[in-house]
Amino acid sequence: MCRNIRQLHNFEPPATDSEVYAAALQYVRKVSGSTKPSQANQAAFDEAVREVAHATQHLLDHLVTAAPPKDREVEAAKARARSAERYGRAG
Repeated sequence: MCRNIRQLHNFEPPATDSEVYAAALQYVRKVSGSTKPSQANQAAFDEAVREVAHATQHLLDHLVTAAPPKDREVEAAKARARSAERYGRAG
């Protein structure tokens, strides 16, 4: 899985359209091997991002869980701590 694609399920408030779009964009970039497609491929690239975003939102809308929603700030703090430990930096 791409490190830049973040978990979007089970957060309060729910993932925004821009978060879903950003995840879709990262996925399409990874799969296509291109961060900026050529002019000839731009339409296909944009369509793929829209379709992946739509499928992602559909998935998020239909997932169920009994776990309590996660807090974005708490999860962000955990991620920063993991990063600091991974790269040997202080907080």
